[in-house]
Amino acid sequence: MVSEETKVRVRYGETDQMGYVYYGNYALYYEVGRVELLRKLGTSYKDLEDQGIMLPVTDMSIKYLKPAFYDDELTICTHVRSMPRARITFHYQTKNSAGVVLNEGETTLVFVEKASMRPVRIPEFLQETFAPYFSE
Repeated sequence: MVSEETKVRVRYGETDQMGYVYYGNYALYYEVGRVELLRKLGTSYKDLEDQGIMLPVTDMSIKYLKPAFYDDELTICTHVRSMPRARITFHYQTKNSAGVVLNEGETTLVFVEKASMRPVRIPEFLQETFAPYFSE
């Protein structure tokens, strides 16, 4: 398994009338977690796109447990639990500064060749990057 923890500070504009973080903003927080996990591995979405690979989200789910509020410092814990093939699934936990789990979620993305917009297997360089984290 490979994982990364990323800190995010809740901005006022990300809250709703009740003072909670608006539920749709967690998708953005999860994206920050994904980007930082890939960066930890020495690559980025830009690197993939420069090589003609896109990563659209095909599925997303979130289970909300407790709210977050304006100015909270959140930790987005992002994990990849299995070796990616043509798809990659990211698992998340959002925690507040007290370590309380606020929500859990996952997103599945598919590797797509930019020119044809057809699914492809994980690029070889990325497979080599992930390989040390998984024993198969």
